[in-house]
Amino acid sequence: METVSGKAAIGTMHLAKGLEFRAVAVMACDDEVIPLQARIEAVADDSDLEEVYNSERHLLYVACTRARDRLLVSSAKPASEFLDDFRT
Repeated sequence: METVSGKAAIGTMHLAKGLEFRAVAVMACDDEVIPLQARIEAVADDSDLEEVYNSERHLLYVACTRARDRLLVSSAKPASEFLDDFRT
């Protein structure tokens, strides 16, 4: 992703790691999207399930902390349970 003044950059949460933007919108933070339902269904045992939850939670955290000034997070109902981590 390239950061250019006056332009919008679009990318995945994975690509945002290590970058910083004045404003960030993290879209579709819906239940079954974060954490991704397909990853949960593919898990063989509980230790793997915990790792999936931790990595998906971390990915959302990284995406949201790329915002320097403004952050917009959107979701449909039901929203991802991970959004509760951001509520104060």
